[in-house]
Amino acid sequence: MILDIWQLLGGLVHWLMVDIIGAIIGWLGFHSLQSWLGSSGVLNFVTILIVALIVFVVGMLVSITLIWQERKTLGRLMDRRGTQVGPIGLFQNFADAFKVLVKEIIIPEAADELVYNAAPVIIIGTSLLMFVTIPYSTGFYVSNSELGVLLTFALFGVVPFAVLLGGWASNNKYTLIGGMRAAAQIISYEVPLLFSVVAVVILTGSLNFFEIVQYQQDHIWLVVPLIIGFFTFLISMIAEVERVPFDLPEAEAELVEGWGTEYGGMRFGLIMMSEYARGFVGSALAALLFLGGWDMPGFLGFVPDGLWFLLKMFMVFGIFIWVRGALPRVRTDQILNLGWKRLLPLTVVNIAIAIALKTMGWF
Repeated sequence: MILDIWQLLGGLVHWLMVDIIGAIIGWLGFHSLQSWLGSSGVLNFVTILIVALIVFVVGMLVSITLIWQERKTLGRLMDRRGTQVGPIGLFQNFADAFKVLVKEIIIPEAADELVYNAAPVIIIGTSLLMFVTIPYSTGFYVSNSELGVLLTFALFGVVPFAVLLGGWASNNKYTLIGGMRAAAQIISYEVPLLFSVVAVVILTGSLNFFEIVQYQQDHIWLVVPLIIGFFTFLISMIAEVERVPFDLPEAEAELVEGWGTEYGGMRFGLIMMSEYARGFVGSALAALLFLGGWDMPGFLGFVPDGLWFLLKMFMVFGIFIWVRGALPRVRTDQILNLGWKRLLPLTVVNIAIAIALKTMGWF
């Protein structure tokens, strides 16, 4: 049974606002207020507000889980236990959240205050908004847009603009350099990233996540015919979310903390959380576009499809962590050369393979 979140929450909001609160207000004699609460505009606004709150909470919980996964995995890779605060280290992230929550927020004296405050809002907002575009199974999703893939990557494309704004508005040479590095890096890798997805769209003929997953269920996971595109997608996504070895925009040995140097307190915490939120979306996209989404082998049919999708997503994020633990940071020129001179030609080859397979009718 499909769980339509909009319909479910709309029914709950209508029951609460009209049948409960509205009835009480009408009994008290405030009939104009009762009719206003029952209007479609107010009910839709409250529903959207609740969905936004759910997306924010889910985004934060997922980000906390990914941070815990990274700390424990890196600990094992470095022959140590990782965080040990609380049961299996789960409380460490909450301790860190409390620490940044009580820190004072200081705005640089010469900063462009409007742009300085707007940049993290854009980054965090677009990062969490991408959660709405990702379906978790055939029975659990918020949005089922025919252009879901396009919308998700459009939201990814807003981030470099906001990062550059934040680096410039802080009025700090280190943040400016970090912002310029981030913009150059992300733009350089968005081209091969999108080209990797073009091959998927050519084979499936759709920009809808559900139709792409259904195509893989009917044929074969696209990681098999488009193995080149899968690896170029992973490498480009690691650079897109600014993870090691592509974390030059935040190279603490050179730029203190890169474009986010002047952000402190909860703003810094939310910016860091948004990076993990984008890492989650990147891992989810890899699972949806190349690994069959929530598709599973027949003998594992007892596993809920949503859980199967999350397992794939955490596996892909585990690859991100593995790369971070294995490779050192590279130079800016090496990053740009890899994107333009290596990955871009490979994605063109991948598109040619997709066209050939589609033309011959093999897939």
